[in-house]
Amino acid sequence: MMELLDPYPSPPPTPEGPRRRMFVGDTGLLLHDVTMAGLQELRFPEEKPLLRGQDAAELENSDTFLLAVDTDWKEHDIETPYGLLHVVIRGSPKGNRPAILTYHDVGLNHKLCFNTFFNFEDMQEITKHFVVCHVDAPGQQVGASQFPQGYQFPSMEQLAAMLPSVVQHFGFKYVIGIGVGAGAYVLAKFALIFPDLVEGLVLMNIDPNGKGWIDWAATKLSGLTSTLPDMVLSHLFSQEELVSNTELVQSYRQQIGNVVNQANLQLFWNMYNSRRDLDINRPGMVPNAKTLRCPVMLVVGDNAPAEDGVVECNSKLDPTTTTFLKMADSGGLPQVTQPGKLTEAFKYFLQGMGYIAYLKDRRLSGGAVPSASMTRLARSRTASLTSASSVDGSRPQACTHSESSEGLGQVNHTMEVSC
Repeated sequence: MMELLDPYPSPPPTPEGPRRRMFVGDTGLLLHDVTMAGLQELRFPEEKPLLRGQDAAELENSDTFLLAVDTDWKEHDIETPYGLLHVVIRGSPKGNRPAILTYHDVGLNHKLCFNTFFNFEDMQEITKHFVVCHVDAPGQQVGASQFPQGYQFPSMEQLAAMLPSVVQHFGFKYVIGIGVGAGAYVLAKFALIFPDLVEGLVLMNIDPNGKGWIDWAATKLSGLTSTLPDMVLSHLFSQEELVSNTELVQSYRQQIGNVVNQANLQLFWNMYNSRRDLDINRPGMVPNAKTLRCPVMLVVGDNAPAEDGVVECNSKLDPTTTTFLKMADSGGLPQVTQPGKLTEAFKYFLQGMGYIAYLKDRRLSGGAVPSASMTRLARSRTASLTSASSVDGSRPQACTHSESSEGLGQVNHTMEVSC
């Protein structure tokens, strides 16, 4: 078994508070929880990649991406300051619990990006406790009409500024965001502008950097020699996947070319490649540094095109509230190729925030597993420590280090986990 190094090691375990480590072996994930009760080991059988045998062939059928298991999804077109926003929602706000809000990558829509992940059985066990809201970028949803000549596509900042209208329309108090690529950038910008509306973020394949002149010129040159779907594929998939021309790549090439309106996609693609730097810095590194105030889980596949960008983003975030998950054998779309592993990581992310007090896993014979961490990290907008009764109770509150976390110790969540 290989132990992965924590680039920001925590202090030695003390009776005052929990500490967490994740290890990887050939047989699966091993989570070590050091709590007041002592050391516990939980071993899970490894999830196999999605693309095995007939499963890969089935991806050629658009129904694999476009049909949801549930029939109670409702579509809405929400008025925002920058135009209509297509949203698909299931459920209604549940007490003080946040909504799970997703934002897809460029070239995709919520169905192409998230259906495999959210239709995964264990993920459905999680989402039944939350209202789920999928947001489609303007003009990217299935069956979208082409924008008129001269339409100005919203900037990345304006895309983020459209989201408060969604939150207000449905009466959400706050959200846990799940974004991929361009969607991860939009959600990160949303959290920077409206921090009180965001409880946590799962950011896959995020690139916090804007395009330089060389990158801009290279993109323009590629546009002269490559089709739009091919350029999008090079953004979504690793070079190894593209060279192998896997069934997944072939299927996505077909879906991107046939499902998403190409003129609308071109506008989104151009705007994403014109983005500015996210302008975040690790607290203490520069005066008045801006950073994400909520817990963040960064996710990237090994050898994915966004790997360098995600590593750099990790270096700019607060190490006490950030987890970095690097997934082996997942390529450029871990939510599609490894939904089981990602679901498991998401469970622990929610546990760390206090929203799931007991983790129920059908693969465990011992029943419910006590939460690894029942305390929340320091948040600036609250100073009280309350019970973290997640799925049935009110919203768990954070404790500020200065007033309410005396004797709890500080938990360091920043680590690299290959799984």
